[in-house]
Formats: sequence, structure tokens, C-alpha cells
Amino acid sequence: MKKIEAIIQPFKLEPVKEALHGLSVQGMTVTEVKGFGRQKGIREVYRGMEYQVDFLPKVKIEVVAPDDKVKAIVEAITAKARTGRIGDGKIFVYPVAEVIRIRTGETGDAAV
Repeated sequence: MKKIEAIIQPFKLEPVKEALHGLSVQGMTVTEVKGFGRQKGIREVYRGMEYQVDFLPKVKIEVVAPDDKVKAIVEAITAKARTGRIGDGKIFVYPVAEVIRIRTGETGDAAV
């Protein structure tokens, strides 16, 4: 099993969610986060004053999936989250040692 963690633009959440539903992804966790990468934030003007906004709003999606679905999930996220501009985000894939469903005690793939 692997944990797929994607940091994407907030407006790309719906297309990514629909693509993952199409792949029969059973569940995901979505968190609103802030951060920056190479773009180092943006400059905004408010009431005539210029401000540097260092941390930009992003969305973090977390999915745990069996090894055989990881490639398809990563490809779907990449295809639906890409705009071609700086700040599109990142995808991280981690190994998962164990999963346990609290309610039933199921473990492994059955718990996902």
C-alpha cells in the first residue's frame, strides 16, 4: 500500500475529486493548507498599498491505495491538476506499513 499526498491549487479540487471517483477511490482526506514553492508568493495591492503574500492557499489531498492503483491515481491527479503554470503543486508517494479500520478491526487492503 502507498499513501499519495498531493498539494494542488484550490480550484482544481473538483476535477481531481471527480477523476478519483472515476477510479473507484473509496476515500480521501482534504485539508486547506498554505505554502509556497518556487513562486515565493505574490505581490498584491490593497487600498493603494502593496503587500507581499508569502504563503498561498493550496489544498492537500491524501489517499491510501493498493500498490496496483497508485500509478493510475498519480496520473489522474497530474492530468486534472495541471495548468502548466508555476504553482501547480506536488505529489508525494509514501509506503504505508499498516492500515487498521478502527470500527471493525480490519487490517491491510480490507481496511482501505
